[in-house]
Amino acid sequence: MSGASQAGDQSGAVRPARGALLWAVLPLAVLASAIVWLVTANPLAISRDGLPPVEKLTFERVVLDAGGLRLLVRAGGSEPMTIAQVQVDDAYWQFEQEPPGPIARGTTAWVKLPFPWVQGDAHVVKVVTKTGTTFEHEIPVAVATPTADGTSLVSQALLGAFVGILPVAIGLMFYPALRGVGRDGMNFLLALTVGLLAFLFVDAFEDALELAGEAAAIFQGPTMVVLAATGSFLLLMAIGRRHGAPTGMALATYIAIGIGLHNFGEGLAIGAAFAAGMAGLGTFLVLGFTLHNITEGIGIAVPLLKKRPPLTAFAALTMIAGGPAVLGVWMGSLAFAPQWSALALAIGTGAILQVIVEVTALLRRGSDTAGILVSPAVLAGLTAGVGFMYLTAMLVKI
Repeated sequence: MSGASQAGDQSGAVRPARGALLWAVLPLAVLASAIVWLVTANPLAISRDGLPPVEKLTFERVVLDAGGLRLLVRAGGSEPMTIAQVQVDDAYWQFEQEPPGPIARGTTAWVKLPFPWVQGDAHVVKVVTKTGTTFEHEIPVAVATPTADGTSLVSQALLGAFVGILPVAIGLMFYPALRGVGRDGMNFLLALTVGLLAFLFVDAFEDALELAGEAAAIFQGPTMVVLAATGSFLLLMAIGRRHGAPTGMALATYIAIGIGLHNFGEGLAIGAAFAAGMAGLGTFLVLGFTLHNITEGIGIAVPLLKKRPPLTAFAALTMIAGGPAVLGVWMGSLAFAPQWSALALAIGTGAILQVIVEVTALLRRGSDTAGILVSPAVLAGLTAGVGFMYLTAMLVKI
C-alpha cells in the first residue's frame, strides 16, 4: 500500500509541474506570434503615409592621418539609414563606407574621405543621409591622431605615470610622518579621506553624465551611468563585507581601487584630448594634475597607520591607484568612445561611494563619542579634504 501511495504522490507532483511549464510557455508563444505578425504585416506603414523615418547619427571617433579623414558613426534611428553625401567645410567629397550599404540601428560604420586637412585649422564635417537629414561634427583643431607606435606609447605612458602613479607614491611617502598622530589627528585624517573621496565622487559622476550625453541615444547614457554606479557600489559592498567591515590593508586596497578607477577615467580624458587635437596640456597643467592627486596617496595611507605593511604593499597600492591612468591615456588616445568612458567613470563612482561608506563606518567605530561625525576634528578634516581637491581642481579644468 505504501509503494502505491508514493507512486500516486509522484505522478500527482509531475502533473502540476507540467501544467506550470505549459502556463509559462503559453504567454511567451503569444508574444512571439505578436512579434511575427507585427514584422510581417507592418501595420504602422499605413500611419506613416510616406513620411521619412526618424534618423539619428552619432560621431563616436574621428581619425586624421596622411590619407585624410576617417569617421566612426553609429546609427540610432527607427530604421536602417543610408549615407548619401558627405561635406567638409561646405564642399562635397567622395567617400568610402566600411561596411557599405545601409547602417542598421545600433551598428557602426567607418566613413573615409581623402580630405587634405590643415594642421591647426578647424573643420566642419556634415553627413547627409538618403532622406536629406544632415548631421554635423566639428573638429576644433586638426592634428594627426596618435598611432600605436613605440614612441607615442612610451610618451603617453610617461604622462600617465606623472599624473597618476607619481602623485599617489608621493602621498604614500607621508606614511611615516602620519603615524605619530593621536586620536584627534586620526579622526582628522579619516575625515580628510572622506572629504577628498566625496569630491572625487561628485567630479566623476558629473563627468560620467557629461560623456553619457555625447553617446548615442541607444545607450540611454544617464540611465546607464546610474545603473552602473549602483551596481558597482552594491557589488563592492557585498565583496567587502563578506568577512565583516574591512579595515587596515583591506580598506586601503578598496580606497586604491576606487581612486584607480577614477584615475582611469582621468587618463581617458587626457588621451581623448590628445586624439581630438586639444592636447595643449603644457607643463603647468601636468603639474596641476600631479598636485591635485597627491592627497589620494595620503587617503590610501590612513587606514594603515596602525599597521606596519611591507614596502611591497605600498608599491602594489601605488600601482592599483595610479597605474590605471596610464591605461586610460592609451585607450583614450587610440580607441575613445563616449559611452565606454562614461561607463568606466560610473563604475569608478560606485567604487568611490563604497569606500566613503566604509571609511565613515571606520571613523564611527573608532570613537566612543556618539557625535564623532560633528566633532571639530572631523569637520575640519572634511573641509580640508574637499577644499584642497576643489582648489587644485582649478589647475586642471580647461
